[in-house]
Amino acid sequence: MCLGGALEFPDVIGELTVRSEPTDSSLCSLDTVGRQWRFYPTCTKRPTKRSVHDWKSKEVARKLVEHGHKGTVLSRREFEQQKAASASATRYHRNQTTTLASSGCDIRDNFLRELAEREEANRTGKMTSLLFIRDVNAAGQEVSGYLDYAHKLQTRDFAPYFSGRKKLMPGPRDLCYYNWTNQTSASTGSANYDVIYEQPDTLLFRRKTDGSILNVDPRVHPGQDAQRSAVQSDLYEHVAILDQYIASV
Repeated sequence: MCLGGALEFPDVIGELTVRSEPTDSSLCSLDTVGRQWRFYPTCTKRPTKRSVHDWKSKEVARKLVEHGHKGTVLSRREFEQQKAASASATRYHRNQTTTLASSGCDIRDNFLRELAEREEANRTGKMTSLLFIRDVNAAGQEVSGYLDYAHKLQTRDFAPYFSGRKKLMPGPRDLCYYNWTNQTSASTGSANYDVIYEQPDTLLFRRKTDGSILNVDPRVHPGQDAQRSAVQSDLYEHVAILDQYIASV
């Protein structure tokens, strides 16, 4: 079920792991330097048990590997250069002009303005945002739920929502959905989050990229690098936004 404390709160329901060693003995490419290794020693080809035994020290073995006595790897200087280049390429990619659905729209509602301010960050992976919406649907039923904003941006055209031609509403395929009229609920994991029910009155979301937990209970802090914002809206009965920031590489 997707109640998660909804009966008590009808207005609100309820680090990337750095590899210690390469997965194989291949060279450190520009891509793997940026994504798999942050520190030089783990980027060198792993010394064999035989070489470590003969040289009595992993550091000595690693130095010999570095200087070409066994295997072909990046030197420390080459590693640092490629690491810097990888970080630069990542920043360049993130800073490239992103086509925004909100661009050029005459946005009048506060909630839609908040979504527009977060659009670029959610599209480029700088943050992930969960949207809580409670309102009456087209069938006259009161519904509420949580939506993965970043996932929605990737799978829907948001221009009609920003322009006011369509209204964004929660549905059974969203992270969490509850129909107050017929007392039905549903929950589905998204591209960015898993739904967690640890206790009957507790609803949590786990971000897939780093395992961080987002607590949607308004009585407690939402979690590390996260914040909750209640937003006044003329279009909805109640809306709130929970943002989780992503640490820069």
